[in-house]
Amino acid sequence: MTKSYNIDQKEVTVRQVLFTWSNLISFSRILVAIPIIYLHYYNGQQITWAISLLVLYGIVSDYLDGYIARQTDQVSEWGKVLDPVADKFCAFILFLYAVYIGIIPLWFFIVELVRDALILSGSLYIQQMHGKVAMAVMSGKISVNALGLYWLSVFFFPDAEPAHLLFMGNSLALMFFSFFDYLHRFNEIRKGVAFN
Repeated sequence: MTKSYNIDQKEVTVRQVLFTWSNLISFSRILVAIPIIYLHYYNGQQITWAISLLVLYGIVSDYLDGYIARQTDQVSEWGKVLDPVADKFCAFILFLYAVYIGIIPLWFFIVELVRDALILSGSLYIQQMHGKVAMAVMSGKISVNALGLYWLSVFFFPDAEPAHLLFMGNSLALMFFSFFDYLHRFNEIRKGVAFN
């Protein structure tokens, strides 16, 4: 039975355009992880102002791209893909590096990868069935922020182990919560609810 409500609460005009300011900002976030790692590794794992500014740009750009897209009425199918891809790619590279230098456990990284792979599989299924990409859920955005806080704590404050455990536990809880939120959304869309 097809449901008539929109799972995103309100209908948003989604454009078929690639070159927007918000998409350029999202794309730039894909590139920011590489210089962070390069500078950190070749400065003896010391934090520099350049690293701090790049990290700050990565954080600000994550909010800025969506804000600009909404304010300029330029929400696009490309943007719905680029924004989460930028988040995932940046997180993948930074967490992989953190595992490599021994400040984040490998098992945590694997849990994150499996969760993201399952969500991506669901997203690809929806895209194939409906010809468009579903927007991210708010709990997913909160989960990304929690992961970011965990990474920031181990990267900038490597000796603050109690804080690391707190942020790790928070990240795990939000990863699982958002996964089930995505699963619920996936099932609702499969049943026929509208989505942006």
